[in-house]
Amino acid sequence: MKRIFLFLTTNLALVFVLSVVCWLLRVDSDTYTGLLVVALVFGMGGAYISLLLSKPMAKWTTRARTIDGNEGETEAWLIRTVEQLAREANIRMPEVAIYPGDPNAFATGAFRNSALVAVSTGLLGSMNRAEIRAVLAHEVGHVANGDMVTMTLLQGVLNAAVFLLARVIGMVVDGALSSDNRRRGPGIGYHLTRIVMQMVLGILASMVVMAYSRRREYAADAIAAHYLGSPTDMIAALQRLGGLVPGQLPDSMKAFGIGSRGNLATLLSSHPPLEARIERLRNLPPAS
Repeated sequence: MKRIFLFLTTNLALVFVLSVVCWLLRVDSDTYTGLLVVALVFGMGGAYISLLLSKPMAKWTTRARTIDGNEGETEAWLIRTVEQLAREANIRMPEVAIYPGDPNAFATGAFRNSALVAVSTGLLGSMNRAEIRAVLAHEVGHVANGDMVTMTLLQGVLNAAVFLLARVIGMVVDGALSSDNRRRGPGIGYHLTRIVMQMVLGILASMVVMAYSRRREYAADAIAAHYLGSPTDMIAALQRLGGLVPGQLPDSMKAFGIGSRGNLATLLSSHPPLEARIERLRNLPPAS
C-alpha cells in the first residue's frame, strides 16, 4: 500500500511540475497532453514491464538455475540460510539460484514476497560460509526494503520527464528559430535539440538514479548487519570482495549486485567504494 501511494503521488507530482513547465514555455494544451501520454507510456510503462519481466530475464541472461536444496549439501545450506534470513526480514521465501561466473550475487523480482536471490559459482568458491551468509543477508535486505520497486519507480519517472522535456524544449527552440509560421511539422531545430537534450537530460537522470542506488547499498549493508547480529561478517565479505575481480552482471541488474567496486568520484557508479561501505559498517551503533 505504501508503494502504491508513492507511485500515485510521484506521478501526480510529475504531471504537475511538467504542466507548469509547459505553461511557462507556452506549449499548447493538445500538444502537451499528447506528449505526456506518450511519455508516461514509454517512461513509466517501459520501466514497469522491465520490472515484471526481471526474474525470467535474470535467469535467462545469467544462465541461473533455481535450486530446492535436494541437489547437494551446499545447495541445502543455501536454502536453509535464505529461509532463515527471509524469516528475519518478515518476507516470503525468495527463489534461490546459482549461476556460473566470477564472484557476485544479486536480487531481483517485481514483488518483495516473490523475489529471486542468486549467487555465482565464483562467489561460492571464494568465500567461507559466514561471508556468503553476509552476502545473502545483503541481498535479502534489498528485497525487504523493496529496492527493486523503488528503483523502477524512480527510473520510470525520470524516463518520462526526460522524454517529455527533451521534446518540449525542442519545440520551443524550433519555434524560436523558424520564421515560417505556415510550416507544418517540426523542423531540423526540433530534431537536433531533442536529440541533444535527451542525451544531456538522460545523463543527469542517470546521476540521480545512481546517487539513490549508492544510498540503497549503504542501507542494505546496514540491514544485513542487523540480520546477522553484528557488522563483522558483512565487513569480512566486503574485504574479501576487495581482493577479487567481481563478475559482470547485465546492465538491468548491476545496481542489485554485491560485487561492484564503486567510486564516489564517479557520479554514474551504482555502488560506493568498498572502503566507504566498510567504514559505514564500522561506525554503526552497537545492536541493542
